[in-house]
Amino acid sequence: MKNKSEITEYHLSQNQPAKPQFEIFELGQYLRRHGANASKPHIHSFYQIIWFKTGHGEHYVDFKAYDVQDNSIFFIAKNQVHYFDSGTEYAGVLMHFNESFIVDNDSKIEYLLKQDLFNNPFQIPTCCVNSNVNSILDEYLKLIRLELNNEKDWYQNELLRNYLKAFLIQVQRRRREFEKISGQSSPVKDDKRRQLLQFTDLLEKNYKDGMTVAEYADKMNISSRTLADLTKHLLGKSPSLMIHERTILEAKRMLIHMPLNVNEIGYRLGFEDASYFVKFFKKYTDMSPMEFRKTIS
Repeated sequence: MKNKSEITEYHLSQNQPAKPQFEIFELGQYLRRHGANASKPHIHSFYQIIWFKTGHGEHYVDFKAYDVQDNSIFFIAKNQVHYFDSGTEYAGVLMHFNESFIVDNDSKIEYLLKQDLFNNPFQIPTCCVNSNVNSILDEYLKLIRLELNNEKDWYQNELLRNYLKAFLIQVQRRRREFEKISGQSSPVKDDKRRQLLQFTDLLEKNYKDGMTVAEYADKMNISSRTLADLTKHLLGKSPSLMIHERTILEAKRMLIHMPLNVNEIGYRLGFEDASYFVKFFKKYTDMSPMEFRKTIS
């Protein structure tokens, strides 16, 4: 039986390569049909793009609320906890796709998918697009829908993959342009971007192993001081705080979607002493793991 503190995990044609690995929905219709489930915290093993063309409210990603306004686009990565508010009067588009569908040995798209639009450590999981870009994005959506109505053959997936890539690239281009106009981008930031993403990629792979800042820096062939200066300048955070934040995020995810007790979760996150895990969690959240679990259940 499912524990009341667990959340649902959704899949898209999991382990069924012959079935569609890509879906597109009209957002308002989808929420009116599935809103009861979509408004509860959940995760999925696929990527999701949510384009709120019109409507205002809030969308929740990894336990944070973000404002929804006209032409907001959200990028939900695999295993991110998220949910909609109770509103169903949004107009827009919802797209689901598996990683295997779009990457296809394309390192540039994999980078865009895993570091730029999704899972980006120094950007919120949403951006807004203007009317100039809207028309371009709508053309890609029109092509996607037309192709989905065609008889399925080998060319169909290839075309859908390219249309989706083009859609993502256009959105990322718009985000970069906005950063430059608003003064959020600088030559220094761009030069150090690769190093920051290298660190976050290492962090994602090793945060459960208890690696020190010095060990991360050594893997990057830089000094601990250089790494500290990098994260402080770009994120206003120390490397150790980033390590702790990633551990806390995973602890929260595990608390709400895994039927494990607190001791087991602490052990999986590299804590040999369960009481220290509880103190660690409370230090960064102002509540115990069990208190957090009750806020979601």
